[in-house]
Amino acid sequence: MADAQGFLRYGRRLPSRRPVPVRIQDWREVYPQAEDGLIREQATRCMDCGIPFCHDGCPLGNRIPDWNDLVRTGNWAAAIESLHATNNFPEFTGRLCPAPCEAACVLGIAGGEPVTIKQVEVEIINRAFDLGHVTPQAVPPPSGKSVAVVGSGPAGLAAAQQLARAGHEVTVYERDDAIGGLMRYGIPDFKLEKGHIDRRLDQMAAEGVRFRTSVNVGVDVTAESLRASHDAVLLACGALASRDTPATPGRQLRGVHLAMDHLVPANRMVAGLQDSTPIDAAGKHVVIIGGGDTAADCLGVAHRQGAAGIHQLDLYPQPPDARDEERDPWPTWPWILRNYAAHEEGGGRVFAVAVREFVDDGEGNVRAVRIAEVSVEKRDGQRILTYVPGSERELPADLVLLAIGFDGTEEQPLLEQLGVARNRRGAIDSRSDWQTSTDGVFVAGDMHRGASLIVWAIAEGRAAAAAIHSYVGGAGVLPAPVTPAAVALSA
Repeated sequence: MADAQGFLRYGRRLPSRRPVPVRIQDWREVYPQAEDGLIREQATRCMDCGIPFCHDGCPLGNRIPDWNDLVRTGNWAAAIESLHATNNFPEFTGRLCPAPCEAACVLGIAGGEPVTIKQVEVEIINRAFDLGHVTPQAVPPPSGKSVAVVGSGPAGLAAAQQLARAGHEVTVYERDDAIGGLMRYGIPDFKLEKGHIDRRLDQMAAEGVRFRTSVNVGVDVTAESLRASHDAVLLACGALASRDTPATPGRQLRGVHLAMDHLVPANRMVAGLQDSTPIDAAGKHVVIIGGGDTAADCLGVAHRQGAAGIHQLDLYPQPPDARDEERDPWPTWPWILRNYAAHEEGGGRVFAVAVREFVDDGEGNVRAVRIAEVSVEKRDGQRILTYVPGSERELPADLVLLAIGFDGTEEQPLLEQLGVARNRRGAIDSRSDWQTSTDGVFVAGDMHRGASLIVWAIAEGRAAAAAIHSYVGGAGVLPAPVTPAAVALSA
């Protein structure tokens, strides 16, 4: 029974981040572990609503009021059991998800302060590992069925764990040299230290999941060979085809790079896998084009590399600080200004501008970007830019990072070999049972949905696992939190 007056006694509070001058000297996570008193206080604010809209905000269907009340009463063991019932990896979502559940919290109606759901979640799993509550689960006798999972991001790992726990033999194939997908080399350590991935992989390996790294399926292993070795195949390769601006004058200049070409080697250097990075912001004037998560990751990395100055450019006008009830009525996901921890560390944000040209220094290097103020209008699904006359100006730039999103999954030999084609969004379509146009070949996560949230990736991985379990004749039914046609509450 929730504390019916908890939200009246306590306001919303988050734990303090590590001080900026300290944290930009290293790559450790921004948030230290919070004290029990703060987290139990914040969990007490949950009202256990008659209709908990937070469930609809989260595609995983997390039982948020349940584990909030368990935290309130200090029952951490039961809290992680409740959390794990719907979410395989709360240590990932609690650090990386933007928390649509909080946008749908009843306490957020009319500009109120929602429960700190994401923070409570991550503290549950922190304590679960500390207290030894995360152990390998006993699996049933082998089913005799084998499943290949191609891609080791959150969708692939969630599906693999669900299928292994159902008794199937599961092999995860990853083209990189370590498991984790974008979480491994795309997400900086100040957001997700890689030890969180490794200890979860230890659990999965103990449960029977096999991992094969440095295997590019379709090149090192043919699709024909893969299908001959397994009863079903799940494609969970993500959506890593980065958007570019090839038509912008000066794009070919040295010093203009895609964001992932900056983030991946930086992460590999932090992991001790290489001594330096070919794209280093040290001492440079950096311009980051884009306003989302990837842009903020580039910002935080550039700070830690010692950039001389940073500007982050956004095509759209500056969002409001609070929800516009007419535009985005509760409980939809609101368009508001989102300040990441990296913004607290420095740099300037420039809104409602577009780059007209990357300016040459005369020797083939970028020395500046020429920008102009713009207004953006969408017509028939197309984005129309109108430039403001007389608004052009230059920003110094020795390094430009393009963080303008992703165009779906990459073209790769595997798709042709399987007879699977990308749709106009660069994603892979599926039938209602998560199968692609090729029988026995399933798809989930960003590869199916397009670049999206980590909670959607895990939800789709769990749902695809349920469909594969049924396809191979597994006993019983696995949980399937979403359908292939499911859309976010904000849609």
